Amino acid sequence: MEFDTKLIHGGISEDKYTGATSVPIYMASTFHQQKIGENKYEYSRSGNPTREAVEKLIADLEDGTAGFAFASGSAAINTVFSLFSAGDHFVIGNDVYGGTFRLIDAVLKRFGMTFTVVDTRDLQAVKAAITPATKAIYLETPTNPLLRVTDIAAVAKIAKDHGILSIIDNTFSSPYIQRPLDLGVDIVLHSASKYLGGHSDLVAGLVVTKDQALGEKIGYLQNAIGGILAPQESWLLQRGMKTLSLRMRAHLANAEAIFNYLKNQPLVSKIYYPGDPNNPDYEVAQKQMHGFGAMISFELQAGLDPKQFVEQLQVITLAESLGALESLIEIPALMTHGSIPHDIRLKNGIKDELIRLSVGVEDQKDLLADLERGFEQLKESHQDVSNSKVHSQA
Repeated sequence: MEFDTKLIHGGISEDKYTGATSVPIYMASTFHQQKIGENKYEYSRSGNPTREAVEKLIADLEDGTAGFAFASGSAAINTVFSLFSAGDHFVIGNDVYGGTFRLIDAVLKRFGMTFTVVDTRDLQAVKAAITPATKAIYLETPTNPLLRVTDIAAVAKIAKDHGILSIIDNTFSSPYIQRPLDLGVDIVLHSASKYLGGHSDLVAGLVVTKDQALGEKIGYLQNAIGGILAPQESWLLQRGMKTLSLRMRAHLANAEAIFNYLKNQPLVSKIYYPGDPNNPDYEVAQKQMHGFGAMISFELQAGLDPKQFVEQLQVITLAESLGALESLIEIPALMTHGSIPHDIRLKNGIKDELIRLSVGVEDQKDLLADLERGFEQLKESHQDVSNSKVHSQA
């Protein structure tokens, strides 16, 4: 089946007992066993029909063999890292989600794991960071929040050449835009609260593997650790995924229009968007992405206060998260990446003036008018402050 059809009919798309075209929410903690050991379901932490439906669907969409649903993206990431042991070393992208950095820096390091941070676009730097203790390369592409694009196939080949795993967080793209397993990656992660769910009404994480044996290991850890996705959220997630293609087409069209607006806005000093022909990652993005995504980050001119801009928008919602029907805007240094120390943020290019915009599916005219209104008010506020300073000095 083609991708759009898989969204509707992939995985387990109907209830095998009744023929219902929506898999029911099986709110059961345990299941009647006619004979010991012969029942497919025993206890909902180990397996639940509603959760299984969404797990099989994401496996189909990512062209994988096994999928696993977790209570959050962070729970999914933590479970994947639980494949490894104290003393294991990892090469990590230098522009990862703040929650991932927090997990690594405050939790996994205490368990004896070690990490080397590199710009994964620099393939020589990736190779140089690998040691005899290295077990995996972990990265995001596009990254959060600077939207840097790494050559997925090239990194996957490096990992295979060194006998280690490659792990990619595919949240910013979703399988609609790119499918890393087809490019040689071993494990794909999603914060499914974002584009896959799409409606800001659930928190979930997903993991997909190509290799069946690796999938069995993650399945064991999913059951042992227990950070599973509940039946109701599983049902909501599968329902949201069915409209992924329809939503993504609207997201992409709006993002391109906003990029074209921002590049002519004098109060913006820099734009981060994979679809920018002047972006050094543009060719790689063209090669491996079906569309350039709906995330745009931009820096205001020095001296401008990003809070004054984001707090006065009326259509675009000031909120963390991304990938929802509604457009969401935030300041990484104060919100999603606030857990990263200031000096490390600056070293990685996350300035205080940086704003991240998740472009929704509202009417383009309303989005552009909201941005224009915000910039006009920001300009007026800045002029008032400048005039006040001149008067006080006089």
